Amino acid sequence: MTDLHLQRLSKRLGHSFVQQDLLLLALTHRSHGSRNNERLEFLGDSILGFTISAALFERFPDGREGQMSRLRAQLVSGETLAKLAREMDLGPCLQLGEGEMKSGGHRRASILADAVEAIIGAIYLDAGLEVARERILAWYDSRLQSLALDSAKDPKTRLQEWLQARQKPLPEYAVIEVGGQEHAQEFVVECRVAGLQEPVRGSAGNRRAAEKAAATAAYARLTGQN
Repeated sequence: MTDLHLQRLSKRLGHSFVQQDLLLLALTHRSHGSRNNERLEFLGDSILGFTISAALFERFPDGREGQMSRLRAQLVSGETLAKLAREMDLGPCLQLGEGEMKSGGHRRASILADAVEAIIGAIYLDAGLEVARERILAWYDSRLQSLALDSAKDPKTRLQEWLQARQKPLPEYAVIEVGGQEHAQEFVVECRVAGLQEPVRGSAGNRRAAEKAAATAAYARLTGQN
């Protein structure tokens, strides 16, 4: 990857790295070699969890622990992190081994999510905790602003209750594709819902998370939400 590519990515991230090698390391998947982003991912995961917890604590002064825990799980999930990665156009910047490149690893949700956490860790090492926290809150701003305590409800439960309230059949879920290597599988689930002409799909690193992703997409279509 050229310095120009790294500079463009840094601009999308909103952080200019003093230590460019940290950003490159954060983009390096374990399939690429022994020097990879797993340690940065471990660090970034902790920083992300703390930052989102603090943001929810401030935003919802009347929120109960269970409600805020569910919201946090939703915000730091692999699905949400992969969406952030796609918004940043992170995929083409990843450093992957030959096998992962051939199997489309730059599009795999689990790899994208891990890279975002690794980038958070890299920003922390490059500029400190406050800068890392500011970047996380900037990336999550629209998601945090649109949150409500009742949105912490499990997506499948929310969709089911919406359909039941209108006396419609329950949704049907089916795994239609499983890709990737055993340690980094990608499940694609199809959700069929009364009221939608075409089934809705969701993908994630496991079946349950993929079903939730499909339920979220189906609910958004049914209710006209983005």
